[in-house]
Amino acid sequence: MRSTEATPRNPTWTRDELILALDLYMENPTSPPGKTSSKIAKLSEELSKLAAILGVSGDTEFRNSNGIYMKVMNFRRFDPAFAAVGKSGLSHGGREEELVWNEFSQAPDRLRAVASAIRAAIEAGADRTGQADLDYIEEAEEGRLLTVLHQRRERNRKLVEARKRKALDQTHELRCEACDLSFADRYGAHGDGFIEVHHVRPLHTLREGDKTALSDLALVCANCHRMLHRRKPWLSIAQLRTLLNEIATAAHHQSLPA
Repeated sequence: MRSTEATPRNPTWTRDELILALDLYMENPTSPPGKTSSKIAKLSEELSKLAAILGVSGDTEFRNSNGIYMKVMNFRRFDPAFAAVGKSGLSHGGREEELVWNEFSQAPDRLRAVASAIRAAIEAGADRTGQADLDYIEEAEEGRLLTVLHQRRERNRKLVEARKRKALDQTHELRCEACDLSFADRYGAHGDGFIEVHHVRPLHTLREGDKTALSDLALVCANCHRMLHRRKPWLSIAQLRTLLNEIATAAHHQSLPA
């Protein structure tokens, strides 16, 4: 009698996985490693570890050498050098592959740095990192794993309190570095001492276990913090401040009599 139990399908490739696959492809685009090569086998091993961290699972063929080889070769369909000689890569693939190609293929140094940071986080063996709450954060260009490591630093209570003490020692107040809001001014005693922090260092420069300097943390209100993380690429504090100034200037001009 045939089993009616559904066979688990392998999940869509994550951005982290695609970055590692593209990094392997870009090592030698004219002659990518074969499906039985040691490099493909090593990537399969790395992706299995990454899946455990992110809480991802699939069937018995999950991220096996054949599947990884096909995914690496998918990038050829975007490679202009390959198309220039009248060839094309594998036609199947998802939208995220094209986004990753567009973001990283012309920036090999950044690609290598991001891939290296992801591998370092995998080897550090983060414990179920991917299960953190990312509801209000748009996953960064560097992928989910580095996004969560970034969030961990922002939620470290000791670091947050130390950064707030530093601001109080220097300016005697806590103000958002993007919009200038003071919760104490806005809400009185109820808001006194309240502020969030945003980690300003590029994600690919972060390593599991690295010590976070207080200068890496910016004070931000909850609204601005969410706007910084709202979509890829994340805004910097300076970019958000400029955006707010532009909106305020436009509103002022509209309020002037015709």
